[in-house]
Amino acid sequence: MKKQWLVRYSEIFFKSDPVRRRWENVLIANITTVMPGVYVKNERGRIWLDGNVNSEALKKVFGVVSFSEVEHVKIDELGSYLPEYCWNHGIPGAKTFAIRIKRVGRHAFSSADKAIEYDNLIRSEFPHLKVNLARPEKEIFIEIRTNEAYLYDTVTKAVGGLPLGVEGTLMALVSGGIYSPVAAWMMMKRGCRIMPIFIALETFLDETTIARAKRVIEVLAQYQPGIELTVIHDSYLASAKEELIRKHFEKYTCIFCKRRMYRVATVFAQKHGAKGVVTGESIGQVASQTLDNLMVLTDAAKIPIYRPLIGFDKEEIIGIARRIGTFPESTSYASGCKAVPSGPSTAAKLEKIRKIEAEMALTLMDLPL
Repeated sequence: MKKQWLVRYSEIFFKSDPVRRRWENVLIANITTVMPGVYVKNERGRIWLDGNVNSEALKKVFGVVSFSEVEHVKIDELGSYLPEYCWNHGIPGAKTFAIRIKRVGRHAFSSADKAIEYDNLIRSEFPHLKVNLARPEKEIFIEIRTNEAYLYDTVTKAVGGLPLGVEGTLMALVSGGIYSPVAAWMMMKRGCRIMPIFIALETFLDETTIARAKRVIEVLAQYQPGIELTVIHDSYLASAKEELIRKHFEKYTCIFCKRRMYRVATVFAQKHGAKGVVTGESIGQVASQTLDNLMVLTDAAKIPIYRPLIGFDKEEIIGIARRIGTFPESTSYASGCKAVPSGPSTAAKLEKIRKIEAEMALTLMDLPL
């Protein structure tokens, strides 16, 4: 008997053979990054791990759907070993049980044949047990692959998704609040490696906000090891706000601020080879996130803007933040932006915003990169 870990994936399995092999290799590389001492072997649809496996770290590896600690025996040894396995895994304390068989390869028997055989074997060892396939107190899973058998009684769910990095790199605008870290995490789950940036608006934000953003990224590092926050200090808004007030356009402050962020993000993304920008925007959550204003904001970007939260409501987003662990840090103290006007515009017009920018030469200020 040999103890191993069985790792399962899902979406990778349905890709063409060249893509599947490439993505499997990325997934294996990501696993060994968080567990460098582990030996990895893969078969179609399965990855096997030997060594000191960190189950908490494995839960957070994108692409892993679930995993189990298994005991590996030869198929012809399974009958003699099964009673011992049951003694060691709590079967004597149960009243009902079920055997779940999965087979891969050609065999002279069917899965049903083996299920009946092993049911009878277990009940002869534990006469008080009854088979209950619908709601058993205890389940024993047996995966038979050619001449090998793998026994397990627990399936641990993992984060799922696609292996981190298979879709390339995206830059993420991260504020440290609840929304933007969730948006970044959701794109990680779809195979995108994230480069987060925080644009520090000088005069209107202080170190408490930057510190919160850094703490949030430390949480996301559990899912993308090595991720680091880039802080970009920008004095643009201080100059723009003064001009907007003087010309009675203060209600557009948030629009001009976000358009500036999009421009900075675009240059940063292009400089580092990112394929787009991720934001935490969701329709109707704040004044700048109406359909009218989102159209005006998107105009300032020269590369794709990805908004994975666009159709989510606040409670759904908070639920994800709690599940992935960013919520406590996102709701920790930070002073917030002091530039928000008392009556922000909710329906800015693109041509008007472009005209104001041109008149005030706001697009000509040097980018802080």
